[in-house]
Amino acid sequence: MNASSSLTPQHQSLRTQLQQLEAEMRSAGLWGALPPSEQAMASTMPFMYDTLQIEEWLQWVFVPRLHALIDGGHALPGECSVQPLAEHEWTQRTVPQHQAALRQLALIDALLSGKSA
Repeated sequence: MNASSSLTPQHQSLRTQLQQLEAEMRSAGLWGALPPSEQAMASTMPFMYDTLQIEEWLQWVFVPRLHALIDGGHALPGECSVQPLAEHEWTQRTVPQHQAALRQLALIDALLSGKSA
């Protein structure tokens, strides 16, 4: 049996949502080409806020960790509230074209938290 056939509907939906988030972030110029340094990735602060911008954390931590959970068929987080932080950060920095990515994050938050977006 291949991995995709054993995924729950929630896992499958999350994979689609993560792919859409990546597409929206790329479209908005929020998806980088180079990974952060090892030192930056070693941060122990929530969201690595002391070493990464929120879009870097999304790209290099959040999205890969969720894909790893999906790929492994593991339980997904039961609560997620990343969209408000991203909105705060991007609004503070006046990041253009971020609304579609925020909508996508709200859908992911709702999916993982068991709520309707």
